[in-house]
Amino acid sequence: MERAGETRTAPSAASALLDVYEQIPVSLVRGEGVYLFDAEGRRYLDFYGGHAVALLGYAHLRLLAALEEQARTLFFQTNVAPLAVRERAAAALARFAPSGLDRVFFVNSGAEANENALRIAFLATRRRRVVAVEGAFHGRTAAVAALTAGHERWYAFPTEPFPVTVVPFDDLAALERAAGEDLAAVIVEPVQGVAGARAMAHDFLASARRVTAECGALLIFDEVQCGMGRTGFPFAAQAHGITPDLLTVAKGLGGGFPVAAVLLGEALASRVGKGDLGTTFGGGPMAMALAEAVIETLERGALLGRVRRLSERIRRECVVGPVTAVQGMGFLLGLRTRPTAKAVIAELRGRGVLAGGSADPHVVRLLPPLILEDRHVDELVAALKGIPC
Repeated sequence: MERAGETRTAPSAASALLDVYEQIPVSLVRGEGVYLFDAEGRRYLDFYGGHAVALLGYAHLRLLAALEEQARTLFFQTNVAPLAVRERAAAALARFAPSGLDRVFFVNSGAEANENALRIAFLATRRRRVVAVEGAFHGRTAAVAALTAGHERWYAFPTEPFPVTVVPFDDLAALERAAGEDLAAVIVEPVQGVAGARAMAHDFLASARRVTAECGALLIFDEVQCGMGRTGFPFAAQAHGITPDLLTVAKGLGGGFPVAAVLLGEALASRVGKGDLGTTFGGGPMAMALAEAVIETLERGALLGRVRRLSERIRRECVVGPVTAVQGMGFLLGLRTRPTAKAVIAELRGRGVLAGGSADPHVVRLLPPLILEDRHVDELVAALKGIPC
């Protein structure tokens, strides 16, 4: 207890933060293009993109211009007030998404998008069970955490909110067995990120589409990590030619600004009424201006074709040094390593390359900005070759 006349000492920045993250031993202070710089001025090639968020890298001129213009025009207003910038962002996202997913609900994060996709599925079907896939990561909030692999270690809520059936990865027979009249939805990540950049087989995704249609359930594609051009296509759904009933997107949608969305078709949207969903900050004008700018950048440039080409280069040329194989899709890739991923990540960092880990202790995850160029792949290859096996 403070006494009269005493001066309270403010806590340091480090001690004021709740200690829940395993942090890298680098203090980053700025970014430019695909590079980050620490407090000592050392440069790092960013092959992790802040968990796939820095879709267009750092200090992108179009994003900076959109941010400044919108901040000077209207910093915030709620969804009660119609906004032209919100309408434009929704139209742009619907245009970028698979045909038929032309209604948009904006939120703030991937977990929130997935929670609302599930709520829509429960509202529409009036059923109670969900099928998820082994290795999934759909978020940390109550509903989606119940679908996330390994949540038993940290879930903490006293009960889980609905029955969940978990099927093995790419197991078509198990998926068929999981169907039933009580099934509300099947939710899948076409490329599982946290699990180690595991790309689902086309046949499995096609079976999920068929099984849900036959039993009256809904198919949800969680493209929070693999969406927004990261696979080399606008969404993995387009790469596979499969349109889900609901698609969620976040991470790179705002290029670093918090924004996420649920996409659905007109028929399903007609079953959602006023007051069924809601958010305070979702659809705010700053987020909308940046989402619109990101989508326009992806549509006008040749970035997606370059993502596909450079992804193939990484697959061919990065099986060197400690790497035995490359898996995944586009710029959501996993380097399978002989030493532990943790050791390889540290070696790469020492050579000026930032990469990420995964739930697989022998997979290094790569999630670079889509503006990556050939010379940056050259740097990664050289760094890997220099790591002792």
